[in-house]
Formats: sequence, C-alpha cells, structure tokens
Amino acid sequence: MTRAKALLEPMGTWAWWRSWFLIFLGCSIMGSGFVFFINPYNFVPGGVYGAGIVLHNLFPSIQVGTFGYMFDIPLMIIAILVFGGKFGARTVLAALYTPGFMNILTNLVYPNEEAVHSLDPSLLLGGRLDLSSDLLLTCLIGAIVIGVGQGLVVRQQATTGGTDIIAMLMQKYLGIKFSTGIFIADGIIVTSGLLVIGFGLGTGEPAEGGWMLTLYSLITIYVISRVVAYMLDGASYDKLLFIITNEHEKLRHFIIHDLDRSATYIKAKGMYSDSQRDMIFLVVSRKEVHLVQQKIKEFDPRAFVVVTDAYDTYGEGFKPLPDADEIKAE
Repeated sequence: MTRAKALLEPMGTWAWWRSWFLIFLGCSIMGSGFVFFINPYNFVPGGVYGAGIVLHNLFPSIQVGTFGYMFDIPLMIIAILVFGGKFGARTVLAALYTPGFMNILTNLVYPNEEAVHSLDPSLLLGGRLDLSSDLLLTCLIGAIVIGVGQGLVVRQQATTGGTDIIAMLMQKYLGIKFSTGIFIADGIIVTSGLLVIGFGLGTGEPAEGGWMLTLYSLITIYVISRVVAYMLDGASYDKLLFIITNEHEKLRHFIIHDLDRSATYIKAKGMYSDSQRDMIFLVVSRKEVHLVQQKIKEFDPRAFVVVTDAYDTYGEGFKPLPDADEIKAE
C-alpha cells in the first residue's frame, strides 16, 4: 500500500462517519423543533409530520411520529427505486430514526400519557416552555430549528423522508427547485390542516384561532424553505467587479501577485467616445472588495467600477461544479 493511499483511507473513513453523524444530528434537531415548537401549537408546516399533526387532531391516541412512519415507508421505497441503494439507505435510516426520536422525546417532555395525547403546551417541561402568548415567535423559532436540521441532512445527500422525497422527484423529473417543491407539497398539507383544525372538519369543533394557525403555518413553511436553501447553497459572499481603467498593468500585477487571483479582459467599446477599451472581469470574496477598491483608487482615481453580487461562483479558487444528481435549493 502506498503512503498516499494509506493517508487517503483514514480521511475517507472519517468523511463516512462524519456524514452519518451529521445525518442523525440533523434528524435530532429537526425532531426537537417539532416536539418543542410546532406540535404543541397545532402548526401544520407541511411534511409527513405536518400531516401527522392534522391526523393527531383526529386520532389523539396516535402520536405524530407514528403517523410519520405510516407515510414514510411507501415514500422510502420510491426513494430506493429512483435514487439508488446508497441514497436509499441514508433515507431509510434517517426516516426511521426521526419519528422514533420524536416519540421518545415527546414522552420525556410531557408528564403523563394524557398530556402526550393532548400536547398541551402548558404541560410541556412542566410549563417552563409554554410560548402560547407569542405564537409568531414560536413558529419562527420552530421553522429555523427545523430548517437547520433538515438542511444538515440534505447536505449529506440524504433526506428525512416525506415531502423531501416528493420535492427531490419534482427536481429530478420536472426541473422544479428543491425548496420550491417542498413549498408546493407542504402547501397541500397546510390546506388539509385548515380544514381539520381551522374549520373543525371531522372533529366537530374548530380550534381557537384556527385561521391564525394557518397563517402561522404558512410563515413556518416559508422560513423553513429559506433556511434549507441557505443551508444548501449558502449566502452570496462573492462579489463581481467590472473595471475600466487606464492603469491595466498596475492593477494586473496587484490581482495576480497580491490577491493571488486571476481575471479576464473583455473587449468593450465606449458609447460616447466610440473607442475600444479592455474591461476587467474580476470575482473576489466579499472581504476583499474594499481592498480592491482602495487599490483601484490608488492606481487610477478616474476608473469606472461596477460591483455586484455573484450568486454562485464555480471553478478554481471557488466552489467545484455540482454533480448531476446533487441537490440544489435554487
């Protein structure tokens, strides 16, 4: 075995364990968001657990996580058939772990079986985490927690099951963005929540503030989708500069030797002067923009510069180009 191979194998093993750790961590974070901030307040943020909340209102003796198992099993079979064994194995374990974790955590944070059936927030952790007086804050916290957990899982090219799988199928076959697919699928579930919880269909009595709960649910879905998008694609930290200057050599030396980057000359023609010019096309990180601006001013105070966001930057020195089956939020 060569030295290089011996060094690479432990790194591969570490990456494998790290990936699985992040999957289970993400599932745990997501499940905690549901148990502490979503389920007790009858928010319906889509997904199989949102559907589980709706059905729990109809069948209180069955926990939300248990309904998750009922929906996840057929969807997991689809995931294995469509996305392959490796992806399917991750999805199966994540989808089996999350509902069980939610059920166990629910039993731990409520005092008795009756409280587990009612999911009364005043009984959650002995009333120490009752946020009934500020539902907007509650749904925002829950959405952020769930979005972070879900994003951690999907970054490992796995899924928590449910509408994640539906959204990935939409992305694969319909070209719909992953986060948009989640929004569409979850919107259908929210509508069922409005009928059951808001209008009391099947229960006889609508929940107090049912209409408001639906609005909070929509806010929750939107925030989750934005957090997932941020977790997958990150924020736009790169900046794109278009520079027209008379001091090309000085700026070229600075970009190549001081910034340790490269740039591209683009042939341009001034509309007023009708003269040919070379415009510099340069991508830098956000923290480098101010330095570049200072140097441009030092070299050529009369230079013309446009700075704009580079939403995604791929290539040497930036992100690698995505694989064909890689999940992208945008």
